[in-house]
Amino acid sequence: MSTTKDCSQQNWKHPDELIKLHRLKQKKKQLAARLNQNKVTTCLEKCELDKKELLEAKIAQKRKNPFAIKATDAKRNRTDGTPLIEDDSLLSFIDTPPPKKESFVRETPTRPPPAKLTLQPFDPKSFAAMLHGQSTTENDEDGVLEEQKITKHLPMDWSIKTRVRIFCKSELPTTTLKTSQFASGLTSFVRCIDPQNIHCGLDISPATRFNQSSYYWQYPYLPWMTLFPRNAKCNNGIVLGERERKALADDWDYSFRGLFQLLRARQCPYFYLCANTFTVLFRAAGTGGCVETHALMSPSTRGVRSALRQEGIEYTMPLKNDGALNKSDDGNFTEESNSADAVTEVSGGSSGDGSNQLLVDDDEEDTDNFLENLEVNDKDMRRIQTEHTRRMNVKEMADDFSDNSLLLIEGVECQGFFSFLLNAKSTISNVGRLAGIPPTLLAPVAFPKATMQHLTTRSSKVRMDGVDYNSIEVKGVILPSFLPYACHLLGETKDTFSATLASNTNTLAFSKATQRMSERASTSSNELERDKVSNGDTAGQVFGQENLSDCGLLPSVVECMCRTGENSIALLERVCYDKECGFAWS
Repeated sequence: MSTTKDCSQQNWKHPDELIKLHRLKQKKKQLAARLNQNKVTTCLEKCELDKKELLEAKIAQKRKNPFAIKATDAKRNRTDGTPLIEDDSLLSFIDTPPPKKESFVRETPTRPPPAKLTLQPFDPKSFAAMLHGQSTTENDEDGVLEEQKITKHLPMDWSIKTRVRIFCKSELPTTTLKTSQFASGLTSFVRCIDPQNIHCGLDISPATRFNQSSYYWQYPYLPWMTLFPRNAKCNNGIVLGERERKALADDWDYSFRGLFQLLRARQCPYFYLCANTFTVLFRAAGTGGCVETHALMSPSTRGVRSALRQEGIEYTMPLKNDGALNKSDDGNFTEESNSADAVTEVSGGSSGDGSNQLLVDDDEEDTDNFLENLEVNDKDMRRIQTEHTRRMNVKEMADDFSDNSLLLIEGVECQGFFSFLLNAKSTISNVGRLAGIPPTLLAPVAFPKATMQHLTTRSSKVRMDGVDYNSIEVKGVILPSFLPYACHLLGETKDTFSATLASNTNTLAFSKATQRMSERASTSSNELERDKVSNGDTAGQVFGQENLSDCGLLPSVVECMCRTGENSIALLERVCYDKECGFAWS
């Protein structure tokens, strides 16, 4: 028992002894940390001493007189390619070539690539190679060049532009006009004078002629409202009274009548009617490849088409792929479709033959007899007919408010369409921001009650890739006749220039439909007949130009509007011109 007590007393320690042991351990750790820190500091001091010695040796070596060259070394030719630095450690930096500036510019993420059609520092060879599609730089550039088309003439774009910006390396016509330039441009536009062909004593400078192209005619014009486009958000806070609405409607009727008579007499080549929900383009005979007066309406709805059918106005839908609305002999309209089911579903038939009509009647009688044999009551019959009518209406409304809903009215039907717009109550809205205001009429020539408007032009200088370019920015309602006139004017004095355009989305369908109609006309016949048609198109083009010779526009613009054939109509977003190669556009 005594031995066990001695052992237990030796193993157990007093708390004071434990505290002393703990303090000894802490002192040992601190001492070890100090020793390690001294070792690190001595190593760092040795490294710093070595660096100082190396630096002093470098400085001593660099301070040698570089002009103290021996006579034998001075006469030595440096054709062996050996460097003149004796230190071997610097030879690695000399052997590596410096980074190229071009690669640095390409790797910079903040520098955007230059636009494909903006002019770079002009080089005739490189510009001609771009126009002929001989560039082999990158895949994306090749794709852009494939989309571009090259023609000697500028295609006609029948959409209304909202902004045009022209770039040229040489000086462009100034927009800050003198008194004589402003007066001559205004007089030439109002009187429809070509100052180059008529000796009238007017100024014929490029600035004057460019000012002449910046005017157009509009009705109605209310300075506190934006009447094109009609969906502007600034048309708020003004309500017209009944007296004002009646006065605007009476004047609009007179203006619309006079403008349509000018179109029929070929004294006006085209004009636009811009309502709240649709836009109509009226064109004279000979323009756009059509030999008769015609109208294009976009977009359309099922209600408008039903109203036209009730009035007996025949129309087609050129942009619709599955079919078009045509008039039958009995005065009813049907929708032609690729499938036989759609033809049988439409009431009235699409053929005027008596045998086909009898077959349709027999089929209807057989269908009724079949349903009677199945003991289908009248309630179920009405439900089936209602469901069938609803499906047909949904199918017809699928293309409403889209480009595919564009309507083409030609020839005699155009007169009925004019009367429909003149008397329809839907042309003037009674609610909304433009309540009581009639549709906007836009034309390149004067018409009754019209107000002359002008485009906003601004000249400036732009620096791109270290090269200065002159620029003209045009904003406003830019009619289709502006771009051919401006390009013809600049092409007389400039070797090269480019232009970017912004279009109004509601009028893009006019160019698409005209282009589709010209393509269908060119591909509808075989090769032998195509030669005859092409000769006829050439004769029709000349005939149309002669008929529109007194329409008030320049002959170059009339030629562009009456041109037929391939690449005569296109949607233009970018245009680039070279005097030798022509126009590159996309």
